Amino acid sequence: MRTSNLSVPEAVREIITHNRSIYDCMKMDVINYTALAVKIQPDIERQLGNSVNLNTIVVAIKRYADSFEEKDEIKSESVLKNARLSLTDGILDIKFSTNDMDKKEAASLLNKFEQYDSDYEFFRMADSTFRVLTEDLMDIRKMFESFPSSKNFFSTGLAKIKIRIPQTQNRSDSVSYVAEILHNNGIELQNAFFSQDDIILVLREEDASKAYEILRAEISR
Repeated sequence: MRTSNLSVPEAVREIITHNRSIYDCMKMDVINYTALAVKIQPDIERQLGNSVNLNTIVVAIKRYADSFEEKDEIKSESVLKNARLSLTDGILDIKFSTNDMDKKEAASLLNKFEQYDSDYEFFRMADSTFRVLTEDLMDIRKMFESFPSSKNFFSTGLAKIKIRIPQTQNRSDSVSYVAEILHNNGIELQNAFFSQDDIILVLREEDASKAYEILRAEISR
């Protein structure tokens, strides 16, 4: 199991990566960092669960913007060099919160996942919600049928690509790097999660094979 404990720079990267218009403006250097910080401050604070100084956000944005210049200088070597890929289709994205069940029920539920899919991914978010990426199985769906809002838990028709980059390699901003490669090839991410070990990309199932081949080619170049 993996948990998500974001820092301010990580939250900044995640928000910008998932907002294509902001991401493109930043890459073209046509965005005001302070204005952007004001805009995303509520989202940052919601993800982290506490107040964050505006100047701290501005600094994180500036450092993130500087990374684009660094990447332009090292285009000859892929950020994904020596990475390992795996693709799994038929993925169910399950989202639930502490409002949907108490802690005992949540703990019991997570223990049951191991019985059906030992390769599931678990993320605890800062806003007291939980995300689980697991194989789309009827037994797993049935576990949620007793909850009144069960129909709102599931996102279907998805696939996941897991990317593991060697620890000896620079992995900073690899999520935005991957998102840009796929965007340039007409593929948009549905979601992305990252930890010290892996990047987990969530895509529409029909885009997954193409995305996998694009990333594999990037690793090989």
